Amino acid sequence: MTSMMSRRSTVSALALLAAAGLATGAPARAETLLNVGIGTQDTTTNTATVGVVVRQLKLIEKHLPKTGKYADVKIRLDWQNFTSGPPVTNGMMAGKLQFGAMGDYPLVVNGYTFQNNPESRSRLIAVAAYNLHGSGNGIVVNKETDAFSFDDLKGKVVSVPFGSAAHGMVLKALQDKGYPQTYFRLVNQSPEVGSTNLQEKKIDAHADFVPFAELLPFRGFARKVFDGVETNLPTWHGVVVRTDFAEKYPEIVDAYLQAILDAKDWVKADPKRAAEQIAAWTGTDKEVVYIFLGPGGIMTIDPTLKPPLIDAAKEDVKVLQKLDRVKEFDVASWVDDAPLQKTFAARGLDYDAQRASTANYEVSGEDGFCKRPITDPRKAGEIWVKDGDILPYASAACTLGAVSDLKAKGKEINVAYVFDTSRGIKLFAKEAFYVVGGAEIAPFLLKRDAEAAAAKSGAKVLPYDEAVKAAVAGG
Repeated sequence: MTSMMSRRSTVSALALLAAAGLATGAPARAETLLNVGIGTQDTTTNTATVGVVVRQLKLIEKHLPKTGKYADVKIRLDWQNFTSGPPVTNGMMAGKLQFGAMGDYPLVVNGYTFQNNPESRSRLIAVAAYNLHGSGNGIVVNKETDAFSFDDLKGKVVSVPFGSAAHGMVLKALQDKGYPQTYFRLVNQSPEVGSTNLQEKKIDAHADFVPFAELLPFRGFARKVFDGVETNLPTWHGVVVRTDFAEKYPEIVDAYLQAILDAKDWVKADPKRAAEQIAAWTGTDKEVVYIFLGPGGIMTIDPTLKPPLIDAAKEDVKVLQKLDRVKEFDVASWVDDAPLQKTFAARGLDYDAQRASTANYEVSGEDGFCKRPITDPRKAGEIWVKDGDILPYASAACTLGAVSDLKAKGKEINVAYVFDTSRGIKLFAKEAFYVVGGAEIAPFLLKRDAEAAAAKSGAKVLPYDEAVKAAVAGG
């Protein structure tokens, strides 16, 4: 996983002097260089449109101001990559970073930490991506074990990056279930260390944020036993900025927000190309990138600061307060969507309408196997043909039938996707549990959900290979 280790990259561009804590002490009119530190997480897939895509495509540079007070200055974009959120906050507090991208719990801690900083506060100015149901974070076990649920982890060793969104998910799950923090032994491990230790069976389970709860099962050695959706709380990543910088250089804030909108449009214009490019830049498998950011993906890419996400942040505060990790923190005063509203207006976009919408872009088209159009995207499926296209199908049964058909024709497939029957979450077809009865095939993320559905209908639960055999053409 060396390609997924933390690294730093620096991009040069035009503009001004050191901001917030980095100024040389020269009068404002003499400023000639501005160092803009941006803390990102390349391997956290749902930060792609506020991080790696923006950096690699040099999207901020396209919007940097070049006139007025910026006419005779240079802007140096100092991109700093981390594997989790807490170090980003440390860099912002030290004045080395002006912007930071991180997950929901780290964002709340960022705002709380800054509220007592005499030099600057932080403000939440954009969302990177979100899942309203909480999917994205998860707990995985080595697939050779017999653990299939959260309760199976009692007394076990579970690792998680401390201070991360996944850590928050674990703490909330324990609170929701009424279990003590000693229910299992929780240890601090980075995504890379935890992943390796899980594969080598040095720990019993690993809890992590996007993309690891999908990445590790995709790579063949892990099984998900708990998904963040079970906490019934949205999960999301966003962008914060130091207020001293934002107030002095609002044009630079706008350039970043414009770049975020460009990155969103770039991903949606060609999600297959985007997945392949992001995979090349980050080391995350393209099929995993696609399950998050492709049509109907686990994450919805939308920068607007939606009420359900802000409400979720307020719940995050309560979780952390119960653990005495934060005191009082006013989430509402920390949220600032005025810069993003201005950015939307400059493009002729309706911010309020977008803020009110929770729609994602969806799987669409004509099913070439069952010969019918896709009318219900969250009951559909897709197959990524090796060295070929990503093909849409109208149902799980059609998708599995097409898997068998393609193999019979000698074609290899990279991966097949289906959607969880109860929650509409995109799944790797190989990792789902299938309730099969008659001509109906219903995929489920969690084994217990599948077993409950099967018990009601008198159907049976089958693993992927058996479900493929049972698939009936046309569903």
